[in-house]
Amino acid sequence: MIAPTGLPFLSAAEVRAQINPDTARGLIERALLEGFNPADDPARQSVDAGAGHLLLMPSSLGQSVGVKIASVSPDNPAQGLPRIQALYLLMDAATLTPQLLVDGSALTVIRTPATTAVAVDRLAAPEATRLVVFGSGPQAVDHVVAFTKIRDLTDIRLVGRNPERTAPAIAQLAELGITATLGVPGDVADADIVLCATSAQDPVFDGTLIKDGACVAAMGSHEADRRELPGDLMGRSLVVVEDHETALREAGDVIMAAAEGNLDMDALQGLAALVRGDIARDPQRPNVFKGTGMSWQDLAVASGLTPPN
Repeated sequence: MIAPTGLPFLSAAEVRAQINPDTARGLIERALLEGFNPADDPARQSVDAGAGHLLLMPSSLGQSVGVKIASVSPDNPAQGLPRIQALYLLMDAATLTPQLLVDGSALTVIRTPATTAVAVDRLAAPEATRLVVFGSGPQAVDHVVAFTKIRDLTDIRLVGRNPERTAPAIAQLAELGITATLGVPGDVADADIVLCATSAQDPVFDGTLIKDGACVAAMGSHEADRRELPGDLMGRSLVVVEDHETALREAGDVIMAAAEGNLDMDALQGLAALVRGDIARDPQRPNVFKGTGMSWQDLAVASGLTPPN
């Protein structure tokens, strides 16, 4: 497809046709293994606009430069429109010439599970089989798919606030050949991996139930006043974040746990160190990954795309 600007455009379907979960995970890993430092990524910018706000996410990585522009309009769902919509512009680093327009929403749905899977692959026990997921939206579904590529999962449970909304997610996974059942918050007690993909403002489960050696990943928000994980869990866990300064700015799970005195900010570990083998999972305590999403992740995946013929 050609956009009105004359630039080639990749639709959501075309993005998914080119980038599968394994490919996306490999692109995220490669960026870190080749030495990219997430601390060098520009901060996400929020600008008031119209009936909501715009998120501007630029980045530079190797031979590519790109920027995602996402619109956030809280009233859209009542009008049958997505709350968040996005476009991605990919350029070459040498001349900053625009090369490709990409459906930014599809890119986000792909790169976020890929990043989480990179962390979980290193923080979860090799023999992990039991997964509990909080959430039933696209991110929850795509995270389950991504996790099935790194572990042989035999027990997958989805926990949602509304069973009627969770059932379609379970059905969607079934269409992909993945068996999942309806779960309850207490199921985390036996879980090897717990994923939180919700818009919750307060913790979604009892942190004392998480067993030592389990892996917990949270990616539901990038707001300082929202969290999915309880502070006591953060305090007794190995905590990995994408970037220290980004976590201090955007990760409510981290910020509030520290404010309560549960978490020492200096104990936070970075995703790059985990990927490069400088740190490793701790089987004697829970292992937590808190992700907020960063611009470099969009670019790492977008750089693997090619224009349509």
